[in-house]
Amino acid sequence: IYSVWNETQDLAIREMSNPWTTVGEETTLARPELPWERQEGTVLEGPVALQRDGKTFIVYAASACWGPNYKLGMLTYLGGDPLAAESWAKSPEPVFQRADDRGVYAPGHNTFFKSPDGTEDWIVYHANDSATDVCDMGRTPRMQTFTWNADGTPNFGIPVGTSTPLTVPSGE
Repeated sequence: IYSVWNETQDLAIREMSNPWTTVGEETTLARPELPWERQEGTVLEGPVALQRDGKTFIVYAASACWGPNYKLGMLTYLGGDPLAAESWAKSPEPVFQRADDRGVYAPGHNTFFKSPDGTEDWIVYHANDSATDVCDMGRTPRMQTFTWNADGTPNFGIPVGTSTPLTVPSGE
């Protein structure tokens, strides 16, 4: 799964026969069609898979990093052929976004990890401290724990500011 430029910057998927060879046709899974995906640009990028209890999600960055509204969206695998667009549902709202009261703007382009003891789920992303920062050296990496909703979807919460003390991952 990757980001590709068509008329907009979309998410696409293609089968691979090994880690370096693609086969078959590319399928567009998602386009920036929702208003919150089109604020500073028509961009979907940085797709990352997240799996838990037999469920698969693709979390991606939306809008554009050159504005304060870069944020995360999510696709949920519904079953069937994972290479087919109809096998995925897009969340109608962002799953992680700016928090002005905490001085966090443009949180996006993420990945995930488990704490060393396996008891905590963490998200790593980059964000800005100012609404006027763009895709430059003002972005800083951030991380925080996240939880899971009763329906099995991830709950990333609200991004924390850089002055918020965090405990180290469990088992460190």
